[in-house]
Amino acid sequence: MQTCLAIDIGASGGRHILGKLVDGRLVMREVYRFENGIEEKDGALTWNIDSLSENIIRGLEACRDAGEIPDTVAIDTWGVDYVLLDESGKPIYPCVAYRDGRNEAAIPEVEKIISFDELYARTGIQKASYNTVYQLMCDKISGKLAKAAYILLMPDYFSYVLTGVMKNEYTMASTSSLVNAKTRQWDMELIEKLGYPKKLFHPLCEPGTAVGRFSPEIEARVGFSAEVIFAPAHDTQSAVLACPIDDESVYISSGTWSLVGTELESPVSTDAAKTANFANEGGAEGRYCFLKNIMGMWLFQSIRKEIGKDKYSYDDMMHMAMESTYDSAIDPTDNAFLAPKSMVEAIRTYLGEPELPIADVLRSVYLGLARSYKKTVDEISSVTGKKVSRICIVGGGSRDEYLNRLTHEVTGCRVSAGPTEGTAAGNILSQIMAKNPSFSLADARKCIKDTFAIKEI
Repeated sequence: MQTCLAIDIGASGGRHILGKLVDGRLVMREVYRFENGIEEKDGALTWNIDSLSENIIRGLEACRDAGEIPDTVAIDTWGVDYVLLDESGKPIYPCVAYRDGRNEAAIPEVEKIISFDELYARTGIQKASYNTVYQLMCDKISGKLAKAAYILLMPDYFSYVLTGVMKNEYTMASTSSLVNAKTRQWDMELIEKLGYPKKLFHPLCEPGTAVGRFSPEIEARVGFSAEVIFAPAHDTQSAVLACPIDDESVYISSGTWSLVGTELESPVSTDAAKTANFANEGGAEGRYCFLKNIMGMWLFQSIRKEIGKDKYSYDDMMHMAMESTYDSAIDPTDNAFLAPKSMVEAIRTYLGEPELPIADVLRSVYLGLARSYKKTVDEISSVTGKKVSRICIVGGGSRDEYLNRLTHEVTGCRVSAGPTEGTAAGNILSQIMAKNPSFSLADARKCIKDTFAIKEI
């Protein structure tokens, strides 16, 4: 029986979750958890990739100490961010985070070379200042790119830390706005036109590809060896794999970001899709995820950090919002909420009410998310022609009963909530699919239905 380890790393923390199939159901166990967060260093917002690497290895040691040795391991992370490496394979610091303000200035520099119309026609990716295509322009202008010999997106890099093997995974790369939506490979003509060295980019591997076994150094430290496999390395795509959707469903992968979308067999790069700012991100089994990014639990995470993590739980905040009758809403897609020094003050400023009580601040976020979900669902129906009657919410945000209820009330769609550990479940199931070719995406989704108590609203 295959024992799998999902290493699921988000913007606020990471988890090591072991899993295996037992009588058609997925049995999962968390063995390690660690914190993550953006750090300000020398005026830039950065990721501490050394700390993350160390925690990945400590989590492997926790598996050993628990007496559960995985056969396979796969890593998923948030999208768009990357590590540049020099000729010797060492990271070039700092690793700047996508929320850093440097990216806005890169958009016009990219558009001097290629219009957004052409960029979207090639890649099918929404316009967002944090996309890899703009971040790399910052590194080109600063001279950092000229020092690089390799580029590894986040899960590629951490797989390299474990194996010493450099490979690029497709679903993660598809978030970059540098991958051709039709060929599912790097768009080398685009990359050359932008002046990014083509040598940096390895051919893309589909989910299920073996990266390699632990390097001798990692094996010596953790006391065992395992095979590292590419899950859908973008966490959203692992979550979608575990989402029990049907032809009339839209999904919401609800975490730091809310990714609202539907699954298609081919990309949609029409003018209507571009105007509505949808992305065609790569998914499992040759699918495309036609989706939109909406700031999600990040808003609540930031508010809770300000008003006191020790004082208020997320449930406390939810009940405060439920008691409010405030009826104005923020637009959670507004860049004012991307990385403000104070999220509370950013919301009050946006609403024009500098003394707005915290309960009303929270209510404005809830309303903003639910209304944004409705707008996005309506756009999906309009652009794709798909009839939408059901919304499947997976991820940590699916625990929020008030947001689930508001989503149902505002959209008029049936809502199903769960699994909360959708990303880790999808990661594990993708490993099982990789080693058992007869186990399909349909089988994986049936397993989700058979395993988890999914709440219907």
